[in-house]
Amino acid sequence: MGNPLRRAALALSAVAVASPLVSALPAAAADLAPGVVINEAYLSGGSAGAAFKNKFVELRNTSAQDVDLSTWSLQYRSATGTGLSNATVSLSGKTIKAGGYLLVGGATNSATSTAADLPTPDVSSASLNPSATTGTLILARKASALALPTGSLTGNPDVADLVGYGTSNTFETKAAAAPSATTDVRSLNRTGGRDTDDNSADFTLSTAITPQNSGSAGTGTTPDPEPAVKAIADIQGTGSASPLAGQTVTTRGKVTAAYATGGFNGYYIQTPGTGGTPADERTGSDAIFVYSPVTAGSVHRGDYVEVTGPVSEYFNLTQMSVAASGLRVLSEAVPEVKATPFVLPLSESAKEALEGMLVAPEGPFTVTDNYSLNQYGEIGLAAGTSALVQPTALAPFGSDAYNAAVADNAARRITLDDGATTNFLSNALTKAQPLPYLTAIDPVRIGSPVTFSGDTVFDWRNSTWKLQPLEQLTPSNAATAQPAHFGNTRADKPADVGGTLKLATFNVLNYSPTTGDQLTGCTYYTDRDGNPVTVRGGCDARGAANAESFGRQQAKIVAAVNGSGADIVSLEEIENSVKFGLPRDAAVENLVNALNAATGEATWAFVPSPAVVPAQEDVIRTAFIYKKHMAQPIDESVILDDAAYTGLARQPLAQAFKPVGGNNATKFVAIVNHFKSKGSAATPEDTDKGQGASNLARTAQARALVGFAEQMKAAANTEKVFLLGDFNSYAFEDPMAVLAEAGYIDQAPRTGGKHSYAFGGMVGSLDHVLASPAADATVSGADIWNINSVESVALEYSRFNYNVTDYYAPGPFRSSDHDPFVIGFNLTSKSDNAGNPPGQAK
Repeated sequence: MGNPLRRAALALSAVAVASPLVSALPAAAADLAPGVVINEAYLSGGSAGAAFKNKFVELRNTSAQDVDLSTWSLQYRSATGTGLSNATVSLSGKTIKAGGYLLVGGATNSATSTAADLPTPDVSSASLNPSATTGTLILARKASALALPTGSLTGNPDVADLVGYGTSNTFETKAAAAPSATTDVRSLNRTGGRDTDDNSADFTLSTAITPQNSGSAGTGTTPDPEPAVKAIADIQGTGSASPLAGQTVTTRGKVTAAYATGGFNGYYIQTPGTGGTPADERTGSDAIFVYSPVTAGSVHRGDYVEVTGPVSEYFNLTQMSVAASGLRVLSEAVPEVKATPFVLPLSESAKEALEGMLVAPEGPFTVTDNYSLNQYGEIGLAAGTSALVQPTALAPFGSDAYNAAVADNAARRITLDDGATTNFLSNALTKAQPLPYLTAIDPVRIGSPVTFSGDTVFDWRNSTWKLQPLEQLTPSNAATAQPAHFGNTRADKPADVGGTLKLATFNVLNYSPTTGDQLTGCTYYTDRDGNPVTVRGGCDARGAANAESFGRQQAKIVAAVNGSGADIVSLEEIENSVKFGLPRDAAVENLVNALNAATGEATWAFVPSPAVVPAQEDVIRTAFIYKKHMAQPIDESVILDDAAYTGLARQPLAQAFKPVGGNNATKFVAIVNHFKSKGSAATPEDTDKGQGASNLARTAQARALVGFAEQMKAAANTEKVFLLGDFNSYAFEDPMAVLAEAGYIDQAPRTGGKHSYAFGGMVGSLDHVLASPAADATVSGADIWNINSVESVALEYSRFNYNVTDYYAPGPFRSSDHDPFVIGFNLTSKSDNAGNPPGQAK
């Protein structure tokens, strides 16, 4: 990318700097150590969209003399291989001319491919069948298979050249970028024949695939031309990719951010004196990333440097790869770089014009995603004062309002990173590193306001635009390096919802007193010391691995339920104990006992299971608990057994209640639900992409629920009905539309726009309380107590000891992944609709 307005000025400045730039150019490693190298590798032969039917590896002789390859071989080892190579192709009888090429043809991914044939290979072998995306190619001076160590490998006398690519465990300094799939039609290309012993610096991916055999015109011994002197803006160009990709250039800039640690292995430089111009007034970037593991630790912010190296697009981030000899730190005084104001929304072209530049975020930002915080140290932000909202929580799928919400989310989204590639859940070493941003006193909640206190660099990584701190952020340097801070929005209790009785719904995150160690076959998720924490599979249990882990979970659930202030609570995802050879109510009784132990008196009771239960049930179920001095169940509970809940389902449970001391005038019915989840399709065709998998199944369950509610109205002789629970549906999806059409009124508007769940960087409510018109008339208030969905998963009992920082606390925060939804309502004999025939409510 580049700025045409600046090019005239840069042309004038180039007159002044061209001479010292050219005279100071370092010798390339290839010039110091000429030889035969792997020059190009195309590894997707025969795949869809292939350029050629067969894979190939092209060798190039960069020296001034012919080289006899009779005792040499070309070998391949898989990305995870150790010991001997997987394939060895003999080059016996072959000589590669000075400056010439030799083409080794390999296997095809499709014998019926109609892609072009290769120029006649000098050597062909179907055994040469490298992965398109990751592996190691070895040009060996021996005919026999080599047994090489893993890691960075240079200086081995048996190896003339070695190229590790993708995620290979063997490479020179760092593996080269690789195609993303067999259908990613690009080859690995060495830049200018140069070999700096850094695969990532020497190779770029190119759509220009040019296999050359021994009959191709060689380059002779003419050295590659000296690198051109280019302004950063000309290297970047005005499009999404550099017009100079594949060329070696020299440029100068001031270091704005340096990442000697954390995995970036490089630094950003920006043309002196640039910046400050709003993004939408720019046409190109004046900054670029310099990938240089060998020099990243020798530069500092504010240094003025000259760098020489090949230009490439590393997963669409424009960068230069610089060897040790390609860096000079300059002493001359130059203007400072200015931070450019960063305000969203921005067009894609405006974002491209800021790639790599120093920016100063302005305006309000809000945390919208903290799911990856405990793994990658990154935080999703939304421009403005609210988090991003699931579009179907705002409007029906496909509607104009839905499309507007999708566009708004895309325009407001940005990621705040930690200046590192660390996966904090990867291994013992990374788990021993404290997380950035998240501390015991700073929970970084979704919805928290963000205050920027420093500049950042704007870059593109992992297919996402990001704001980076100016060095790797760690807890030890947070006082100076952390660019943003977050307001704490926690509330110790729900808002006052009023009413003579309070009703809540709460998904209790697979609350299962039957722990994995009580069963056979269970596998586990483990903490950083290898201790089991939660059940992964292999058995029916879905919760804690052992009593110790369950104790941590239960303490949080108890704190949340007691803290909700509710008198009646519907529960979802509580163990169906009959599945483990116990009384069906064993788990809910266990929870009631724990709640009462915490209150110090017999406060809570549970609604017993009815005499008749469905023949097929899931290992989790729904339930009701209630405060005995506030509410009283009437008659037996009832479970809906309907074809809409076939297989392992969580059937609705209905119970009529009245306040203690109340009469028929104060009766109401509550029906707790847990609809089919969005995660898997009930049938192969039930995969509505706009509303998640199993949308048809949930819609059928909603219809069955409407009929069930009518039956319960008649049986209890009341028009006051509450439908509540985890419907696994956002407010404007089809199942909720069925309930709305039946006259049930969503209580969410009374919460002031709160949501009970977070997924994919967006908030929305899967948990609902719906009221019949008669019940709605009694409601005094509602609140969603945001103690769970907005908190980092690192605080969950299931993540205990995943990181060296212990985030566990026995309080209510992150007791589940769903938030409790609480309503208050007034029940008096004067507000009675009972006694009227069904359908004749006042």
